[in-house]
Amino acid sequence: MRTFDFTPLLRSGIGFDRFDRLFENMSRQDEASLNYPPYNIIKSGENDYHITMAVAGFGEDDLEITAKENTLEIRAKALPQQDGVTYLHRGIAGRGFERRFELADDIKVTGARIENGLLHVDLLREVPEHKKPRRIEIGKAA
Repeated sequence: MRTFDFTPLLRSGIGFDRFDRLFENMSRQDEASLNYPPYNIIKSGENDYHITMAVAGFGEDDLEITAKENTLEIRAKALPQQDGVTYLHRGIAGRGFERRFELADDIKVTGARIENGLLHVDLLREVPEHKKPRRIEIGKAA
């Protein structure tokens, strides 16, 4: 396990304490849980992002998507076992999962949909007016 010391960054920066928590949470994640379900993160424009997650076997009622503060959580309960079914091969997992994504302050979740066994979550970066670049006029000396 790797240990990172962010003390120098936190000493000279203000408001970066969230990064310390972000890296701490990442170091605690189980490696096996990082592979299921598979997903892609796509940047499709200057401010548009999409998460596409393979959720074969799950329907809209089986999934729960929650956006809270700077975290997007996608979870599903395990699919129930079918009585009287004997599998010769079971390749579609159907096990429960919980996936968390840390979002930047200006990223908002705008929608979600299931299409062909894929869950699509749309994200948009909304840069507030006060954070956009602006030209500063230089005044003349009196």
